[in-house]
Amino acid sequence: MANFSFDIVSEYDKAEMNNVFDQTKREMDNRYDFKGTPAEVEWLNAEKTGLKVTGNGDWQIDAILDIVRKKLASRDQSQKVLDTSKESVDSNLKTTKEVPFKQGLDQDKAKKMTALIREHYPKVKAQIQGDAVRVVSSSKDDLQNVMNLLRGQDFDFPIAFNNYR
Repeated sequence: MANFSFDIVSEYDKAEMNNVFDQTKREMDNRYDFKGTPAEVEWLNAEKTGLKVTGNGDWQIDAILDIVRKKLASRDQSQKVLDTSKESVDSNLKTTKEVPFKQGLDQDKAKKMTALIREHYPKVKAQIQGDAVRVVSSSKDDLQNVMNLLRGQDFDFPIAFNNYR
């Protein structure tokens, strides 16, 4: 009997984030309410692990983040990748906010997911392997059901499935 498996990870698609960034900049260039203001979005660092949003105030930063969220949704990316918990910084009549991208599963999140899988599907085996959770079953249908169960949960971090075997 063959065993099938996949990995649950918490990561984002860098190519899609590039597209979201470009589309956000393009829309900001065309919006009349951003003309003549310091409104800007740029990468947080050279590795592109987040966004640095600049605006006149918190209201403008929120407007820019709304644009980013709409672009994420239109590209089928999770909005949970944005970590908006950092406070805005005011200086020189500008407000700046750093928005890093969430990535990686810690032990608590992984344990929460494995417990949920065991509770609903006792025949499916879930193991924590570093920053991923490996799910193994002899039935492809069970694996599909586990994926649907996890998609239906409201985790505060993005999840993705890879390494289907």
